[in-house]
Amino acid sequence: MDGTGAGPGTEDSAYDVAVIGYGPTGVTAANLLGAMGLRVVVLERDAEIFTRARAISTDEEVVRIWQRVGLAERLKRDMLTERPVDFVDAAGRTVLSASPTPRGHGHPPQMFIYQPALEQVLRDGVDRYPNVKILLRHECLRLRQDADGVDLTVVGTADDSVHRLRAAYVIAADGGSSLTRAQLNIGYEGRTYEDRWIVIDTKMLKPWPDHDKLRFHCDPARPAVDCPTPLDHHRYEFPLLPGDDEEQLVTEDAVYRLISRYRIGRDSIEVLRTTVYSHHVRFASRFRAGRVFLAGDAAHAMPPWIGQGMAAGVRDAANLCWKLDAVLRGELPDSVLDSYETERKPHVREVTKRAVFVGRMITERRRPVARLRNGALRTLDRIPGVADWLQDANWIPVARYDAGLQARPRTKATGHQIPQPSVTGPDGERVRLDDVLGGRWLLLRHGLPTAQPAWERLGVESLAVLPVGSRPAEGAVVDSDGVLLPWLTERRVTTLALRPDAYVYAAAPAGAQLPPPPAGFAPAPRPGATTAQ
Repeated sequence: MDGTGAGPGTEDSAYDVAVIGYGPTGVTAANLLGAMGLRVVVLERDAEIFTRARAISTDEEVVRIWQRVGLAERLKRDMLTERPVDFVDAAGRTVLSASPTPRGHGHPPQMFIYQPALEQVLRDGVDRYPNVKILLRHECLRLRQDADGVDLTVVGTADDSVHRLRAAYVIAADGGSSLTRAQLNIGYEGRTYEDRWIVIDTKMLKPWPDHDKLRFHCDPARPAVDCPTPLDHHRYEFPLLPGDDEEQLVTEDAVYRLISRYRIGRDSIEVLRTTVYSHHVRFASRFRAGRVFLAGDAAHAMPPWIGQGMAAGVRDAANLCWKLDAVLRGELPDSVLDSYETERKPHVREVTKRAVFVGRMITERRRPVARLRNGALRTLDRIPGVADWLQDANWIPVARYDAGLQARPRTKATGHQIPQPSVTGPDGERVRLDDVLGGRWLLLRHGLPTAQPAWERLGVESLAVLPVGSRPAEGAVVDSDGVLLPWLTERRVTTLALRPDAYVYAAAPAGAQLPPPPAGFAPAPRPGATTAQ
């Protein structure tokens, strides 16, 4: 491991995967690939973690991904959970209040984060893997591919030293201005919104009423975001209005005047950082160019309204890394990697569409339309459960795949990620389901077993699901929370073929055989993953 920026060394220049960029997407990929035992090099041009808190929230599915590398509980210690979301009018009166509904991933549905602290925990996690080399203050200037790999020309920004590395595959997670994407001549289609926003990160010196609520101030005069973040931080965001002087608006006095609109004085907060940025909606025209894959902001950018920009990049890494591992180990053919874009791009587009919609609702500046909006939201808020249903149904779409690496014919379970309740293992201990699944191909079944010769002759293991109250048994888990069996029943299946990311590749009803495994599937022995907390 080399976090100091020293050169790669000629004896250590061949890798399975090179990761360009060490933000949330890149560091997640480094953890996942490191746990899989692959030889990885990470290139990051900056010497330190970027100090500005960009992302401010994440969700249960993303924390489930970090659970795979044993970091979920440590990360959650620095998060705020179970906080309501309020939409308020110009006078600060609530027009709609909602709390996110859990979707069964085994973690709180929404968590507020302080991104620099989160990234530090993830980087500390990478330190567990001697097979991952970190090169800070190094930038990839040139890529050249051939049939067997990618040659990378790397410069050390501290001393202008030049190095050459080689990797079988490359993950480019180097942000919205990705140099890698530009080198590959991949288009980045979309738009940049005219409005620019001032983002203010503060330290909370003393609490005030409702300081722990996320509030969207739907004020036609000047909309705003008012958001709690952990470790005694708080975030404010305001748009620049016509006639505003950007240089003047970021001064300390001007910032405090903006925040004082909400009766927060200088004795309550300390302004840490102020910056101005624009909202973007962009998609790379393709996520794959041969052996190079774009991920995170290098592949897509969205407005921040539903807190899914960082989450989308983490989902990219989770989808791609296990497939790279399978291909490098000879378990699956290289063509499987095409499913990365097939699966991820539609979900990212849908999330982005919803982020744009929520942003338009919050930032509506036509006063007559804003009054109609407020009245409609107040009416809905009076109906028990409707506000939560609206947020659950329209806030973040469920990540499911209608195409990609899945069997035909499809069932109601195919392409969905199985929920993650607590289950009781053979030893009588209650654990989260993914800790039993172990990031491998697995058959999960309920009821009388049906022979699955196409899977069994390849050595794919089977795990039975027993009803609540059953005694623990070898080769089985007890559905202690009563979640798995109803999920199977609702989808009219009893046997699942699960991918390593817990998505359903194939499913079958009682007494039926599963569709066959993917073409070219040849499971290989796998090392135990590191999951230390």
